[in-house]
Amino acid sequence: MLEDGLSYPVRGDWIGRILIGGVLSFLSVLLFPIFILMGYWVRVLEKTIAGEDEPPEFNDWGDLFVKGAIGTVIGLAYAIVPTIVYSVVVFGLIGVGAGIGGDGGGLIAGLGFMTMFAIIPLMLLIYYIVPAGLTNYAREGSIGAAFDINAIKPILLSTEYLAAVLFPMAVAVVLMIVNTILVFTVVGTVLVPFVGFYANVAIFRMFGSAFAKVGLTSTSRSASAPSSI
Repeated sequence: MLEDGLSYPVRGDWIGRILIGGVLSFLSVLLFPIFILMGYWVRVLEKTIAGEDEPPEFNDWGDLFVKGAIGTVIGLAYAIVPTIVYSVVVFGLIGVGAGIGGDGGGLIAGLGFMTMFAIIPLMLLIYYIVPAGLTNYAREGSIGAAFDINAIKPILLSTEYLAAVLFPMAVAVVLMIVNTILVFTVVGTVLVPFVGFYANVAIFRMFGSAFAKVGLTSTSRSASAPSSI
């Protein structure tokens, strides 16, 4: 999976694609390019699930923008809702503890402060789930599919998907090292957004491949299971 993901971005007519992606990454401070890039990541997922071995081209920009906007909303929904619930619990405990006062109030407030450390596993959980939701959206073409827990649960519990999550972490570490080296020179700094685009294409390829593999396996098992009469 890792080898396939790292070789994927430079297949086909890759130079123009990397140039466009790098420029969009550089201009992402303008916000609009972010949606185009997200739409491209979704398209990578689509093509991967469809069994295509070369990255998609930058075309039909309106479609890219729409898919990117929807993909962004999906990611925000997965991140914001749990974060709001988490914040209500933490600050609620602290507020109640401060209102009660005394040892009991101190205990409740202390529990609230301890709960603040739960933000780390919460962020990891969001990072784990969002790619699966985005991939199911890319496969089905509907926003509801991104939140269909029954559909994405087998993916989340598979070793293939776990590997698809861990490999990008390794890629991110390497990317950080490469970017650190590049920023020491003017030319290297210019290359940073292009390297980042390459890495993201590889990462989304890995997520799509894992989803496709587990989905095919699940379909095969369902087809081979004896039907009851």
